[in-house]
Amino acid sequence: MTPGNTPSFQGRAVRPERPRHTGVALGLRQNLAQFMLLVAVNALVGGTLGQERTVLPLLADQVFHLELYTSALTYILAFGLAKAGTNYLAGTLSDRYGRKPVLVTGWLVAVPVPLLLIFGPSWGWIVAANVILGISQGLTWSTTVVMKMDLVGPSRRGLAMGLNEAAGYLGVAGTALATGFIAASYGLRPGPFLLGAAYIALGLGLSVFAVKETRSHATLEASSHTAAHAGAHGELSNWEIFTLTSFRDKSLSSVSQAGMVNNLNDGLAWGLFPLLFAAAGLSIEKIGILAAVYPAVWGAAQLATGAMSDRYGRKWLIVGGMLVQAAALGMVAIGTGFGTWLAAAILLGAGTAMVYPTLLAAIGDVAHPQWRARSVGIYRLWRDGGFAIGALLSGLLADAYGIPAAITAVAALTAASGILVAMRMRGADHSATG
Repeated sequence: MTPGNTPSFQGRAVRPERPRHTGVALGLRQNLAQFMLLVAVNALVGGTLGQERTVLPLLADQVFHLELYTSALTYILAFGLAKAGTNYLAGTLSDRYGRKPVLVTGWLVAVPVPLLLIFGPSWGWIVAANVILGISQGLTWSTTVVMKMDLVGPSRRGLAMGLNEAAGYLGVAGTALATGFIAASYGLRPGPFLLGAAYIALGLGLSVFAVKETRSHATLEASSHTAAHAGAHGELSNWEIFTLTSFRDKSLSSVSQAGMVNNLNDGLAWGLFPLLFAAAGLSIEKIGILAAVYPAVWGAAQLATGAMSDRYGRKWLIVGGMLVQAAALGMVAIGTGFGTWLAAAILLGAGTAMVYPTLLAAIGDVAHPQWRARSVGIYRLWRDGGFAIGALLSGLLADAYGIPAAITAVAALTAASGILVAMRMRGADHSATG
């Protein structure tokens, strides 16, 4: 997209956003209060995930004494599979029943997670907690994404996704840092997970009593939307939407594979980085700092990168971000001290920020509002499936060849993903032609 241009679908401008139904209008300014409430809710969603980022890899090593990396990373495998499948269901359910009921259900599902993490007597309990957490994250995070897309309409979609993902990953980062210091002072359990319990209580309360339904905003946008696919005015079957998003459409499929590889390397960072740093003799406080810096940069930088993708287009931010991530992973693999790893964490966060909101906005550019929630769910199915693939692949490689070799292999895969986007994804026009 060139600077100042109105977003288009098939080269035709979207009609100006204006209310067509009483009480419903599209736009960030028109829906600012509700939008910012959803930003706050997603920060709590991220914090619920962040309670694990520093502590769980150390819990596997120091409390449950798991000797194989593959065994230690089973909680990420379980989380990724559960979240990926639930992402798909979240889109379908929110189209059928509304966004708010799905969001509230996601918070209710999360209620037992801190209890399982605190009192679990064996590693199986921790894995079970992550299955539940994955289901909760799939429902809550997916729904906040869709609700923000509903509210802002097409012209500020990248900015909206930047704000959404920034809030979520700043929540991850702040909680990863806080739990590192709590664990250093009070132990790995129960202190860090009490913070997660507080987040769940607050998020549930806000979602029940303050969040409003947004499906009518999607209906309004649909009335002025020019379909990217002939006959795609909300009439596609779930299978047709799945194949479009996953394989048939060049832009949507490029986005889906890049999202999967992005979370593959995030799964590696989540599971193996703390173990690598601990083996090098870093304190829990320093491990917590490194675990927090990566999502903190990722979160904060999305405030800029999401808006940049609105102004300059999606494709080359995605390509550049994947290549930057690959370089950062290479730095982690060859690094030997806190300073190098800190620089790599900053670079990895910056590369991920270039990619994350841009991928979501690219899905929103192409998908018709009447089936956009399902397309977002399918993209997030592939993306969060990357957690499971990353946990399995990196665990097997680390057991066979060591952690640095596993990180190097994932770096190469991340670079290849960026090159594939450069070759396959449409650039000038965000819409797809089938």
